[in-house]
Amino acid sequence: MASVPSLASTVQQRLADGLSAALPDAASADPLLRRSDRADFQANGILTLAKQLKGNPRELATKVVEAIPANDVLKEIEVSGPGFLNITVTDAAIIDTLAARAADARLGVPFNESAGTTVIDYAQPNVAKEMHVGHLRSAVIGAAMVEILEFTGETVVRRHHIGDWGTQFGMLIQFLIEHPHELDHSSEAEVSGEEAMSNLNRLYKASRALFDSDEEFKTRARARVVDLQAGDEETLALWQRFVDESKIYFYSVFDKLDMDIRDGDVVGESGYNDMLTETCRILEESGVAVRSEGALCVFFDDVKGPDGNPTPLIVQKSDGGFGYAATDLSAIRDRVQNLKATSLLYVVDARQSLHFKMVFETARRAGWLNDEVKAVQLAFGTVLGKDGKPFKTREGETVRLVDLLDEAVDRATTVVREKAEKVGLTETEIVENGQYVGIGAVKYADLSTSAARDYKFDLDQMVSLNGDTSVYLQYAYARIKSIFGKAGDRTPVAHAELELAPAERALGLHLDRFAETVTEAAVEYAPHKLTAYLYQLASLYTTFYDQCPVIKPAPAQEVAENRLFLCDLTARTLHQGMALLGIRTPERL
Repeated sequence: MASVPSLASTVQQRLADGLSAALPDAASADPLLRRSDRADFQANGILTLAKQLKGNPRELATKVVEAIPANDVLKEIEVSGPGFLNITVTDAAIIDTLAARAADARLGVPFNESAGTTVIDYAQPNVAKEMHVGHLRSAVIGAAMVEILEFTGETVVRRHHIGDWGTQFGMLIQFLIEHPHELDHSSEAEVSGEEAMSNLNRLYKASRALFDSDEEFKTRARARVVDLQAGDEETLALWQRFVDESKIYFYSVFDKLDMDIRDGDVVGESGYNDMLTETCRILEESGVAVRSEGALCVFFDDVKGPDGNPTPLIVQKSDGGFGYAATDLSAIRDRVQNLKATSLLYVVDARQSLHFKMVFETARRAGWLNDEVKAVQLAFGTVLGKDGKPFKTREGETVRLVDLLDEAVDRATTVVREKAEKVGLTETEIVENGQYVGIGAVKYADLSTSAARDYKFDLDQMVSLNGDTSVYLQYAYARIKSIFGKAGDRTPVAHAELELAPAERALGLHLDRFAETVTEAAVEYAPHKLTAYLYQLASLYTTFYDQCPVIKPAPAQEVAENRLFLCDLTARTLHQGMALLGIRTPERL
């Protein structure tokens, strides 16, 4: 189905018609239309136009209004102030537009006509290390952007750039050679993520203690790094055991987060090893990188250290080892040349912004990024505790992600259980909904803040039924679903001839903005805009529910059908919007 023009675009068109009829010279002028609390819309473009034409804005505005042909969309246009237009649309135009949205499986959200291929780099845990609260944001924000971009027609390639290479593996592999049963499993049955991680933790601590206290072991461990980098078969096979054990654990955590991580999308640092030498050669031969004190470096005029000297991006160290930059630049080459990406989106902590700025600029100088291929860092802030400081345990340790998610689910299950009897939920539904509400609460709190800002992790607030929380939205959805259980033989039907109550109009006008909000969230990589839209939708629905009876006291048949139509479209919009954020909407809560 073709996309559904929004009321705003229809009003914009009517105003443009009036402008070109009244002022042929200004046919291309922008009416500058926006939502308004004085009317449905306000247009401010005539003020700008009057300056250009050196005319009186109020007179021009009046002229334009008189030139707008009679139509079934605009109910009233009032010239106000120095030359604003306050515009009210007809009730019929609202319902007709919503009916067109309701008839479309995509709720009128258009496909992006210039869609390309985006590679999203997100959810990047480290092998043999526990995931902590710092890994949460990359995973949650990245997964939401995957859904939003795919929904608007973008081809999305997921990439999980896990930390699976480096000198620490020499220590781990050497220890495993000397203690071959340390990663053995307790039984043949499927291994839990918890068991896999405790194996890795134990081995990491033991090998670290030995490395720090035994010089001979340290020497053997360092020699093992050389074997690993040289591709020695036995060493690589043992390295693979660490990767596999870690994946059992990673996937268990992503499963808790209700996230779909596919094995083929996990391409760690090691995935680019074969490209590193060539990347360095290309950069050096093209003059993008130069040798400085034996290291291969890229310099920038605007990046200087505290001493005022240039701080370079080091691609290869003076001892021949490769830094992160070599891997990141090789990944860009792979993503652009092999995956044919037109956009690269990196969902990475804001503290790495300088590194990525330098990497992207280097890739531009090398010609891998250009006007056709862009790279963007969707930089995110830090998760803070209630005290506003970086989130730690009471002992000052980093918070394990698993503990945090388990606690969120526990708290949410308590909230669900308190209301369960009233709705008649079974124990199975209580447990399942507790997971949906708990994980939804964590995701929503993350996504409702602009990614660049830090946010406070406050579970009490997150699972609250009041305020800007996912639970509030999930309950709004379940409440609508329960109405249909009581509607009897009444069904949702749009009636454009009816006069709408103020709460119905407000809800209808907001429902009409879903498509433009999804488009905006996709173009600006801003999932928080979709979250804010959905919260406002649930709030407007709550007001509508309080002020406009749907079932009791029973309104006239047509009014009831029209209100059920608004209920149905609200439920579908909430359900679709929450799905794009990776949050479930249970039918009964």
